Amino acid sequence: MRTRIKRFLPYVVGGLVVLFIGIQFMPTGRPATEPAVRREPNWDSPSTRELAVRACFDCHSNQPVFPWYSNVAPVSWLVVKDIREARSKMNFSEWDLPQREAMAATDEIRDGNMPLPIYLPLHPEARLSEAEKAALIQGLDATFAADRPRRR
Repeated sequence: MRTRIKRFLPYVVGGLVVLFIGIQFMPTGRPATEPAVRREPNWDSPSTRELAVRACFDCHSNQPVFPWYSNVAPVSWLVVKDIREARSKMNFSEWDLPQREAMAATDEIRDGNMPLPIYLPLHPEARLSEAEKAALIQGLDATFAADRPRRR
């Protein structure tokens, strides 16, 4: 039995390598250029915007920073899917358009659902301290009260 596995193992590994290389040529669906920033909210303070940039903008804006691994399939597909989904709920770069779930943002941060736990290990700058989370929540509440997101 072991000799049979040893005999087929190079073919299996070779097949996986060919498959991995092949999927790199599949399109990710990521646009060549990001959409322009239409309008951001009227932030209550520069520090609120800074915290939002650190913790939220890679997914919830038209200004993401794509790390090297976002160009390697199948991770690239997940990154594009997550950004599309996040922007459909709230996009800080298109504040003049309806923001489907903007009012739930502070609850998501408070409950530890945002930033996504899968995002944090490779983006330590997005890991906010408790004081920073509280400041971001307070700042977003003030920003949203002064510049209410449009509803659909």
